[in-house]
Amino acid sequence: MAELDVLVVIPCLNESEHIEPLIRQILDNYQKSRIVIADGGSSDGTRSIVAQLADEDSRVSLLDNPKKIQSAGVNLAIEKYGESYECFIRLDAHASYPDDFISRLMDEFKKQSADSVVVSMETCGHSRFQEVVAITQNSRLGNGGSAHRKAIQEGQWVDHGHHALMRVSAFRAVGGYDESYVANEDFELDYRLIQAGYRIWHTAETVMGYYPRKTLASLFAQYHRNGVGVASHTLQHKKSLKLRQALPMLVFPSVLLLLLVPVSNIFFLPVALWCLVCAGYGLLLGVRNRSLNSCLSGLAAAAMHMGWSLGFCREVTAGLMRRLQGRAY
Repeated sequence: MAELDVLVVIPCLNESEHIEPLIRQILDNYQKSRIVIADGGSSDGTRSIVAQLADEDSRVSLLDNPKKIQSAGVNLAIEKYGESYECFIRLDAHASYPDDFISRLMDEFKKQSADSVVVSMETCGHSRFQEVVAITQNSRLGNGGSAHRKAIQEGQWVDHGHHALMRVSAFRAVGGYDESYVANEDFELDYRLIQAGYRIWHTAETVMGYYPRKTLASLFAQYHRNGVGVASHTLQHKKSLKLRQALPMLVFPSVLLLLLVPVSNIFFLPVALWCLVCAGYGLLLGVRNRSLNSCLSGLAAAAMHMGWSLGFCREVTAGLMRRLQGRAY
């Protein structure tokens, strides 16, 4: 077997349905990869599946991730195995990838001499609900025009993108992922990479498929965590929000204004406008996709916006309270 030239890290938790096909796909299509599954304590059979594959092929390893979160799993994998590799590739178990995904990334890494190669992600679904969420997340209503949420025609240097490949030395130089982040740890790491002078290349040569949450409640919870993560980054690095982030951030404060409706009906207008935008855009997506189910995209968007806004506002409030308490002592 040729010498292994890339470390593939897959942080996961309870992914028995997806983990084996993903590992076998990597082994079949890029034989020079070492695969480390950083498992956060799965209880659905994921660990036994990976252990069996590790017995079959020495390129596969199971790594315990006691902290459970993805950022900690990747950090641990790089700490233990990264020394032998120039770069590593982070994959998500709950996603799909073209067979040549790793080969394309390695080619771009060598061609561009980039410190990080990021990719676009296209949301796709299996169930009807996932299909509705996918349509929402692939639209401006759901992603706000985020560059890595849509395919690009030409590669470009960027400040952030969906993590795929990274130079091990660059990752280590900036301290890896900040494990205090419950979400958006990739966005925060990209900020430190750029500040340290490293370069991030958004490739147009390949994309990944992402499967959204299966229920409205889990979708809301996901975006709540994302809001907390963005708020943490905003407070830590004193960064201002982009317009696509600032607009959904206003949703929860607008809902709070409903408490003042007895004083004046004008306080009802912000929420009414938001509801009209979500419902109207959802209908537009339904017509565009010729799907009655797609009309429910407005409901999915509302859950995403509210979760994100609530998470952001809660974390900002908590952060300000911590600072005030610190000054009091």
